Amino acid sequence: MLNYSLLRNPSNYYSGASVFANYWKVFNLGKIYMRRKRFLQALSILPIAGVVMKLNDLYKASLEMDATEKMPVLFLGHGSPMNAIEENEFVSGFRKVGASFQKPKAILCISAHWETKGTMVTAMEKPITIHDFGGFTQALFDVQYPAAGSPELAQQTKEMVSRTDIGLDQKWGLDHGAWSVIKHLYPNADVPVIQMSLDYTQSPQFHYELAKELSSLRQKGILIIGSGNMVHNLRMIAWDKLNTDSYGFDWALEASDKMKKAILNEDHQTLINYRSQGKAFDLSIPTPEHYLPLLYSLALQDKSDSIDLFNDKAIAGSLTMTSVKIG
Repeated sequence: MLNYSLLRNPSNYYSGASVFANYWKVFNLGKIYMRRKRFLQALSILPIAGVVMKLNDLYKASLEMDATEKMPVLFLGHGSPMNAIEENEFVSGFRKVGASFQKPKAILCISAHWETKGTMVTAMEKPITIHDFGGFTQALFDVQYPAAGSPELAQQTKEMVSRTDIGLDQKWGLDHGAWSVIKHLYPNADVPVIQMSLDYTQSPQFHYELAKELSSLRQKGILIIGSGNMVHNLRMIAWDKLNTDSYGFDWALEASDKMKKAILNEDHQTLINYRSQGKAFDLSIPTPEHYLPLLYSLALQDKSDSIDLFNDKAIAGSLTMTSVKIG
């Protein structure tokens, strides 16, 4: 019987690995729409003869199959890069949510830390671990997260988006907005990850509508993660309150409460029009990059999805770690 974990873990592929014959017939005959169980049953009865196919090719084709169930969508408040190596309640929250659903075939992450003119997706086989910060302990710079990339998912994402032309990037990698949280969901780096950039020239409505075009990925075993912070004003951090539990300025708590109410009431338009929500929002979102990933996640919600908030705390006055699980 074929070990399905090989389909999800490109890091297990090696040159000269065993190959399977005639498997491509399964995809041609089944039109790629079989559930995983039926797919594996079909593989188990095929003879190992004729045209051969590497496991990596089988993995590529598996991206086109339906998942056994619809994947959730996450918005993760990533906070300090030190969350990558510290043990705290937020890290525990990431781990807990990661254990609450089936392991994805791959991850598409929209991180606050990759802004570009135009929209890009990483399309390399082996993305580098980017340490895009300064002033932290060497132990943090030593962290590597060697998850595979997925050129196939990048190409699939490019083809499904009509709102704009998606560029295929070969240089970026995984920034800390992605790896510092994903490493707690999948510490073995055994799920392929691609990133989608934020086009800094576009409006919140544009980002929300673009995200909607990604919805079919949820049915194909792809976990979509927005990574940022709902309230994020580094210039106003109360450094003397870093260790004070749940400390938030009045304006930060006001904005956070209004954001959470809108999320739970599925009032996405209020959140899209965040620049019209008053001074508390203006102070909480001085620049959009940490907020926009929330809109990507919310745009993927459908009527059957539940909403769960976790890691819902303020830090140092002007940050919130509030995270959202959709579905």
